[in-house]
Amino acid sequence: MLTILFDGIAYGMLLFILAVGLSVTMGLMNFINLAHGAFAMAGGYLTVVLMQRWDVPFLWCLPLAFAGAALLGAVLERTLYRRMYRKPHLDQVLFSIGLAFMSVASMDYFMGSQQQIMQLPEWLRGRTELWDGALGMGHYRLFIIAVCAALTVGLQFILAKTRFGSRLRASVDDARVASGLGIRVNLVFAATFAVGSGLAGLGGALGAEVLGLDPTFPLKFMVYFLIVVAVGGTSSITGPLWAALLLGVADVAGKYYMPKLGSFIVYLLMIAILIWRPQGLFVRKGGR
Repeated sequence: MLTILFDGIAYGMLLFILAVGLSVTMGLMNFINLAHGAFAMAGGYLTVVLMQRWDVPFLWCLPLAFAGAALLGAVLERTLYRRMYRKPHLDQVLFSIGLAFMSVASMDYFMGSQQQIMQLPEWLRGRTELWDGALGMGHYRLFIIAVCAALTVGLQFILAKTRFGSRLRASVDDARVASGLGIRVNLVFAATFAVGSGLAGLGGALGAEVLGLDPTFPLKFMVYFLIVVAVGGTSSITGPLWAALLLGVADVAGKYYMPKLGSFIVYLLMIAILIWRPQGLFVRKGGR
């Protein structure tokens, strides 16, 4: 039971890092980006290429995956996404899901359709058993929990306590007034989108060994990202975090105790929660 709980928490933290960028773009920027998984896939493939072809150490690959996905996000935001901010949500959905299919086809063409294998460092491959085997902690999953916890604290601090966070909230509430006050709204949105894309890339690098990596990654996990955002709400960072943890534990426990149902447990839980609270489980009072 404790091992399942530990693995579920690690899986949930990974889902949170993968989905938090989508939560930011949907909740703070009011943009539905269904191509979010493509940035995660880009970070994963960049990590695999750096490690396999150029022998770059794993720990160096993580910031490079973040930077590469962030740079890709900044370029696409400047050239494509910015034109869609004021469009109806249906247009945004069609545009972004088209990008997702293009990314799948592109990666299949350049990298092949096979599953990518990532060799972790030796110190991350082990496993520690506690209490006579009652709790088994994989070192890599423990590493994922530590990294994701640090990122969560940092994100919460940036959005709630820094000048950039206040400028972002002001730009979202009323871009015209914020611009009149001297805030460079376009630059704030570009930076926010780039950071969200970078976090997705980092999540893809961390999750390549746990989730697997192939060209269908953006479509395979799109529903999971949307579940985290829908259940947790988009008005805060803590909402998607708790939603990701809940869904991660439910998914791991469901596949262990009821393997024939598979991921159906997660979808059933999502339906029940959204029937109970359509606005999301962890939305603040007055939030949407």
